[in-house]
Amino acid sequence: MTGVRARALMVQGTASGVGKSAVVTGLCRLFRREGTRVAPFKAVNMSLNAGVTASGGEMGRAQIVQAEAAGVSPDVRMNPILLKPVAGEGLQVIARGSAVGLLPADEFRARKAWAWELIRDAYRELAATHELLVLEGMGGPAEVNLREADLANMRVAALAGAPVLLVADMAFGGAFAALLGTFLLLPLQERDRVAGFILNRYAGERSLLTPAIADLARRTSRPVLGVL
Repeated sequence: MTGVRARALMVQGTASGVGKSAVVTGLCRLFRREGTRVAPFKAVNMSLNAGVTASGGEMGRAQIVQAEAAGVSPDVRMNPILLKPVAGEGLQVIARGSAVGLLPADEFRARKAWAWELIRDAYRELAATHELLVLEGMGGPAEVNLREADLANMRVAALAGAPVLLVADMAFGGAFAALLGTFLLLPLQERDRVAGFILNRYAGERSLLTPAIADLARRTSRPVLGVL
């Protein structure tokens, strides 16, 4: 990994839609305000919500917003693979901003080595020109049936040497179960990467969380680092 110099921090979630993108956006703005040369990175984004960079490349809209929060120009390397689902047909694959084609999901999975090379190279290039990369996972890291095909979560954390913040959504209940279940389903070496937890979208009295936070810490030896 010659030339790589950026530190990295990764935000993963217990599932899709728990607020990973918002947390990464906030962290990018925070580090920018502290004077750090920071950029976002999401290896794989599956979304129809995309945008176009000044150079004409297509990437996830969330990463465009994150780049703006970081005070840098959106760059397709921040989202090297964008997957746009097409109902009944497969995935429209966008690689480094350019359309590759419409592929059945199993054909995309068969190209895992190709996809990983794109991800690795994009990460290393960004890491060579920034002080910090804030990484975002996709879905959840503990989908046991998908672990061998992982291109977006713990494999990326390992590439970057990044500690992981695990986010859960408090809005609909079950957040503590989701955090504990996700943590326990991870292999031991992946658990070691988890630095702590974030509880997102909590609207109640903070003191009501105290017993559950203490119980989660006892079971995992990890702290809740934030309640949003």
